[in-house]
Amino acid sequence: MIGMSIHAQGYNGAVFDFGQKTRSNHIVPTELSMKSIAAVLLTCLAILPAQAAKKYSYFRVGNANDVTTATTAGTVLMGGGADVDAAFQWMCQRSGNGDFLVIRATGTDAFNPDIQQLCPNQNSVATLIIPNVAAANDPDVASIIQHAEALIIAGGDQSDYIKFWQGTPVESALNGLIAAGVPIGGTSAGMNVLSQFVYTALASQGVTSSQALADPYNKYITLGENFVNLSILQGLIDDPHFVTRDRMGRDLAFLCQIYNNGWSTALATLLSTSRRRYFSIRKAMAQSSATAPFTSCRRRAPRKCVSPGLRSPIRALASIASTPPVRSIL
Repeated sequence: MIGMSIHAQGYNGAVFDFGQKTRSNHIVPTELSMKSIAAVLLTCLAILPAQAAKKYSYFRVGNANDVTTATTAGTVLMGGGADVDAAFQWMCQRSGNGDFLVIRATGTDAFNPDIQQLCPNQNSVATLIIPNVAAANDPDVASIIQHAEALIIAGGDQSDYIKFWQGTPVESALNGLIAAGVPIGGTSAGMNVLSQFVYTALASQGVTSSQALADPYNKYITLGENFVNLSILQGLIDDPHFVTRDRMGRDLAFLCQIYNNGWSTALATLLSTSRRRYFSIRKAMAQSSATAPFTSCRRRAPRKCVSPGLRSPIRALASIASTPPVRSIL
């Protein structure tokens, strides 16, 4: 056996000894070599997941070079279901035909060709998929957002947006665009996170109207606020798919919690996908198939949401709203 060691350069310049070489060019493992191999493997296992977790995806069509255009502020709230072509065209016009960006946590770049077709003069259309906190902290991600002249948050799961993006440079970059007068929009879950008050959906499952009416402090109700700062949506809570998924009941429970949390007082303004409509709570409640009554709007057992002695949840909610209301955009 020849007294010669074989070495390899490891991550961060570490040197590992893999054993001794014989005249027949076979490596004879030593105790040190086995420890070295184990160290290399452990290092790789530690590095690779971290690198994978940082990965974001970016798909762009149109001009590869950014432009800077004059923009006009505006907000698009799309309630889910079929996309509204005119809304995208309105955003393109307000962007000065600059760079249009779609952001999401999951999904594909399916919006790119559609928006490009709707807005053929747009400099570029891109989709940025930000699937975790590590990606949201990547400086390149924030830079991409900062260079957008129009931005829409796609549908998906709003809990991903809260878990992955809140408190990161993504949130700061979004608020920077808003402050700069860039048009901002959201569809479905993307719409959900634009209002001051947010149903964050951080529980193990979403809450239904019947569950929320039975207990407005149901464990599946999770609320937050101020993910972004859109002045036009202050005092509002958005909830898309309002009619198709029968969400009036749960929205009343959300308003009850917001009121009891001291965030604001409670009443509702409803926004349909086709036109803005203002309803009394009585009229809105009549449109919901959920009929379970509230019995108390104080957080005590039983945890329900109408003042004692009042038969109607409508009258009870109206009675606690004596100052300018929180509104619900639905």
